[in-house]
Amino acid sequence: MPESSNWTHLHAQLHRTLLKRQILPSNQGLLVAVSGGQDSLCTLKLLLDLQPKWGWNLAIAHCDHCWRSDSQSNANHVENLAKNFGISYYLQTASDIPKTEAAARQWRYQALTEVAIAHNYPYIVTGHTASDRAETLLYNLIRGSGADGLSALTWTRPLADFRLGDSEENHNSQISADLRSHNLDTTPKSKIENPKSKIYLVRPLLEITRSQTGQFCQEQKLPIWEDSTNQDLQYARNRIRSQLLPYLETHFNPKAQQALAQTAELLRADVEYLEIAASELLQRAISPITDNPQLQIQLPVKLNRPILQTAPLSLQRRAMRQVLLQILPCAPSFDSVEKLTSLIAAPNRSQTDPFPGGAIARVENSWIAIDI
Repeated sequence: MPESSNWTHLHAQLHRTLLKRQILPSNQGLLVAVSGGQDSLCTLKLLLDLQPKWGWNLAIAHCDHCWRSDSQSNANHVENLAKNFGISYYLQTASDIPKTEAAARQWRYQALTEVAIAHNYPYIVTGHTASDRAETLLYNLIRGSGADGLSALTWTRPLADFRLGDSEENHNSQISADLRSHNLDTTPKSKIENPKSKIYLVRPLLEITRSQTGQFCQEQKLPIWEDSTNQDLQYARNRIRSQLLPYLETHFNPKAQQALAQTAELLRADVEYLEIAASELLQRAISPITDNPQLQIQLPVKLNRPILQTAPLSLQRRAMRQVLLQILPCAPSFDSVEKLTSLIAAPNRSQTDPFPGGAIARVENSWIAIDI
C-alpha cells in the first residue's frame, strides 16, 4: 500500500460524502476507472488514502479507445501507476474504434462492466466531478432535454444485474443489452455471495470541481497524462468546457459550475419522486392491474384512460415514457411520448402512426390499446 499523504480538505470532504450518502460501503471491491487525467488520478489517490478507514479492495481499469496515436503509451502510463501503488490493473482495448462520443461511452461502460463481473468488483468508480455535471446540464439543456437529462450524472446507478452460476455464453452481447435497459439477467459466474448481485456505477466526486482536482494532483505530485482530445473543439463538450463555462463564470457567476451542479442535484430529487409517482400511476392504469412495482410490459398492452386522466400532465408523460421504454427497441423521443400521451384524452378510435419497431396505439373506448 502506498504511504498515506497529508490529510487534505478533499480527503475530509470525500470522507464526509461517503458517510452521508453510503454509496461505497466498506470492505467492498472497487474498480476505479482511470484514464490518467487529473480527475481520475485525484479519485484514485483519495480512495487509496481512505482505504485504511474503509477496508476496500481497490483495482484500476483503463479503457483504450485507440483514438490517439499515443493511446498505448497512455495505457502503459496507467499500468505503471498501478504497479507503483501495488494494486491490480485491467486493460480493455477497443477492437472496433468507436466513431462517436456516445459510442465510446457505451463501449467504455460495457468494458468496465465486463471486468467488474469477471473479477468480482461490485462497484465501478469514475472521476466525474461537479464540473462534468455542470457541462452535462448545459449540453442537455441546449439539446432540449427535460429534467431527467438536466439531472444526469447521478451519484450512483446500477449497470448490471447478474445471477451466480449462469453460462458465460453470449456474455458480451448480454452486457451490451444491459447498457440499454439496465437489466442484465444472464452473466458469468462470480464469487459474490448472493443469488443475484448488482454492479453499481458510482461517482463520488460530484461535489468537487475540476479546478480542485487539478490543484490536488499538483500538490500530491501526481503524474497527469494530458489527453490531446480534450482540447479538440470539434467536440461539443470541449467547447462548453473551454468556452461557454469560462464565459458564464466571467460575465454572470464566478461559481457557475457549482451553481449548475447544485441545480442538477435538486432536479435529481424531483425526478426520482416523479418517477415513483408515475410508476404507481401506471400500475393502477395497466391491464391487468399488478402489485409488482417492477412492471414487465409486453405487447399487447391496455391502459385505462379514466385513471390516467385523473393525473397531472407531468405524470401522464412519465407513465407513457415508462411504457415506451419497455416496448420500443430504442429510447423514446419526445415526439413518441407526446403521441402516446395525447391518446389519454383523444376521441374514440384515434390512433398513432407506427412507433419505432412497428407498434401502434389506438383508443378503444376507455382504453389505450398498444399492439403491433
